Amino acid sequence: MSKIIGTEEKGGVVIISTEGYLNKDLAIAVMEEATIYIDNGTTNILINLSKSNIVNSIGASIIIELIEKLQEVNGSLSFCELPSIIEKTFKIIAERKNNFGAKALKKNSSKTLFKVFP
Repeated sequence: MSKIIGTEEKGGVVIISTEGYLNKDLAIAVMEEATIYIDNGTTNILINLSKSNIVNSIGASIIIELIEKLQEVNGSLSFCELPSIIEKTFKIIAERKNNFGAKALKKNSSKTLFKVFP
């Protein structure tokens, strides 16, 4: 089952952890959860995808909507613990949506943090 398995705020960053297929339903849940924090002034969102194994096009489209929402408030969206298939999908989206200023960053050389800059 796809779901949010945890949400916490640390140092001005909201960490939303997911499990399962990043499809329409899970992406909407992430958007709704993030929106609660954005509306209360926390505009840095980190999505932990360590327990999500794939994303579909609708899920990715909703994540793009979240990026656009964060751009409006000078926020940022970051991802951590991406499975390689999701990382590749997001890199392709970033290349096609170059206006989002997205790029992949290496952290501790063994992990990749994919960050979308406002």
